[in-house]
Amino acid sequence: MNKPISNGPPSPEELQRQLSEFMRHQMQPGAGQPAAQPEDAVAPESPVPPGKADQFEFKYKPREVKDYLDRFVIKQDDAKKVLSVALCDHYHHVRLALEGKESPNYAKQNIILIGPTGVGKTFLIRCAADLIGVPFVKADATKFSETGYVGGDVEDMVRDLLRLAEGDVTRAQYGIIYIDEIDKIAAANNATGRDVSGRGVQTNLLKLMEETEVPARSPNDIAGQIQAMMDFNQRGRKAPSTINTKHILFIVSGAFGGLETIIRKRLREATIGFGAKERPQETPEDALGHGQTRDFIDFGFEPEFIGRLPVRVVCHSLKVDDLFLILKSSEGSIIRQYEQDFAAYGIEVLFADEGLRRIAERAGDEQTGARGLMTVCERVFRDIKFEMPSTKVRRFVVTRELVDDPAAELRKILADPEREERIVTRQLVDEYARRFQEAHGMCIRFTEAAAELLVKEALEKGQSVRDLCANRFKDFQFGLKLIAQNSGQQEFVIDADAVQAPDKVLSDWVVASYRK
Repeated sequence: MNKPISNGPPSPEELQRQLSEFMRHQMQPGAGQPAAQPEDAVAPESPVPPGKADQFEFKYKPREVKDYLDRFVIKQDDAKKVLSVALCDHYHHVRLALEGKESPNYAKQNIILIGPTGVGKTFLIRCAADLIGVPFVKADATKFSETGYVGGDVEDMVRDLLRLAEGDVTRAQYGIIYIDEIDKIAAANNATGRDVSGRGVQTNLLKLMEETEVPARSPNDIAGQIQAMMDFNQRGRKAPSTINTKHILFIVSGAFGGLETIIRKRLREATIGFGAKERPQETPEDALGHGQTRDFIDFGFEPEFIGRLPVRVVCHSLKVDDLFLILKSSEGSIIRQYEQDFAAYGIEVLFADEGLRRIAERAGDEQTGARGLMTVCERVFRDIKFEMPSTKVRRFVVTRELVDDPAAELRKILADPEREERIVTRQLVDEYARRFQEAHGMCIRFTEAAAELLVKEALEKGQSVRDLCANRFKDFQFGLKLIAQNSGQQEFVIDADAVQAPDKVLSDWVVASYRK
């Protein structure tokens, strides 16, 4: 349960509680470290690699940023292009500012992402922050409106950037703050059901998005203030006093249900009159692409607030084919998680394309975008995860039939586990070849004799085929690239000799490529 938040000075009881917690923390091992976050603090995302502000380098081009995002996020090409340009513009300006070449008239390109749930809005921003190497904090706008207290919570996002930057104020001052469900603080007429206090939330966020100084420690964090004094007395190190938000990039997102209705109404009114052309019927995403500032104002945003979000990106809903590609091709695919989950019990799982397609079809019925993939997978694998680790089965394949009726397929697997294991092991050899090509751009193909040798060895040793192949051919990615450079060869056949003596065969191939 979250602690109540107060807008005024702490009561004597609250002060006594904070002092008690602080002293108890000081008595524990590792005392002297920064005070723990309160329960209701904004949760920071994944940590940023350590580094100093003067080491910040940004040399990416928009196409390079998009290519990186393509590895993790399927579709949303228009959104990735707009984001790539906006991010490059912003961080090239930050780089110039750190070099003392800041443009005095630069307008910060804060971003608003529009689209239904589960299309990858948060994932896009998290991947971009990982690439750039900046602190990244995510929060939900609904939190600010529910508590009725906005100022401290809003500023806590900036303080979280400082924590993630390990106290480096300069690094914190060019981090990314991502606020989801921003449409929930629209303050239009009460008939929409939106919180009328949202106008106050917008005002407080507006100050941060423009430029303001945020105290590095909350005035209500008594323990933090005492910690700062102790750091100064013990180490002579003065804690930073404020954080400037001028170069912090703010990105907000939301589904914006009903905004397309406002836009369509405006477009219809624009077509009324002599000689006006009727617009064709558009999807909600197409209509959102025609959004203008006045539409957001009608939706319930203050003109000053929406004016601070000049970059507007529309993300499209995901179809079944998109969900299938997410499972099969994305480096962040959820099937990697399930492979690891089963591997913890010594079980190898192979996802056949037909099984992935069926998972995508059922996730599409959930109408929650990519989040539906987790919902379907959890439902399918719940009993299998419970039963199979206690059996002798060490390999199985996810087929369409297993996705539709996991209980019946589990009974079949348990009835003849050895047959299932040999079939799956053979398929895993081919899957290794496919993933090798995806990862390294070179095609390898196992002869039937080579595949049988790998299957036999894996079964006899009780070893994972993936691990066996990874160890056996660990140097092939380097050797084959060298051969490709020398001879242009892109396809390689792995025969029984290469399985039995991989180093010798690879060495012979490399020597032969130089002769060519």
